[in-house]
Amino acid sequence: MLKGKDLLSIHELSRDEVEEILSLAQELKEKQKAGIPHRLLEGKSLGMIFEKSSTRTRVSFEVGMYQLGGQALFLSSRDLQLGRGEPIKDTARVLSRYLDGIMIRTYGHERIEELAEWADVPVINALSDLLHPCQALTDLLTIREYKGKNLTGLKMAYVGDGNNMT
Repeated sequence: MLKGKDLLSIHELSRDEVEEILSLAQELKEKQKAGIPHRLLEGKSLGMIFEKSSTRTRVSFEVGMYQLGGQALFLSSRDLQLGRGEPIKDTARVLSRYLDGIMIRTYGHERIEELAEWADVPVINALSDLLHPCQALTDLLTIREYKGKNLTGLKMAYVGDGNNMT
């Protein structure tokens, strides 16, 4: 599926990849509700860079990593010299040595693209001024739960990060 790949934009995903993600998410959601352990990320670590704060994003990623058997490390903009004092390239390389993945929630989309260019681990876009692929996938899962698996012809519009809705 997406093992080892960045998630910068939902536009970069094939239809099959979106279907695989949604099916896996549904399966994990059902297992969680049933109390069935599903430790897919046992021993894995995710660095979470927040240049733009968010309660829902932080909690969902931290709890998700915990439920999947992994660890989440919160990194605020105060903790990093990302782009000011230390080039993004250097931050990406250092974090790649310690982490299995990097999630970033920031303003400029170009910062996410540069981080992904230099990181040796997958980078997840948790929101930029341009895109919010995790929210789009979450919304698709919710729509699929209510409308059924066939989403052919469905159109979505991203209203913007100030609205935090797809």
